[in-house]
Amino acid sequence: MKRITTLLLMFLMLGLTACNTVSGMGKDIKKGGEAIEKAANK
Repeated sequence: MKRITTLLLMFLMLGLTACNTVSGMGKDIKKGGEAIEKAANK
């Protein structure tokens, strides 16, 4: 559980620093969610 929380926080931080538009932020959040799903399915 700690690992998933850490990954989520990392993706949120990256998303907030890398996004220039609302559309870009949505795409980053989507990719972060997909990565979390992959990690959870392993």
